[in-house]
Amino acid sequence: MRADVNDLSWRTSSYTNAEGGNCVEVSDDLPGAVPVRDSKLADTGPVIVFAAGPWVSFIRTVQHRP
Repeated sequence: MRADVNDLSWRTSSYTNAEGGNCVEVSDDLPGAVPVRDSKLADTGPVIVFAAGPWVSFIRTVQHRP
């Protein structure tokens, strides 16, 4: 599957602060896949695409960390 990442809708992490610290953006536009990028390098940086299942497992694990 190939997609033009410039055509995707991106949302920024809820942990983003006004200073633009260590933030990620994700897109929900690709069924079964989750593209992820660095918000500071949105126009020039790489996009990593995860399968939806492993991404959900990762998010659940991170949310339940003490």
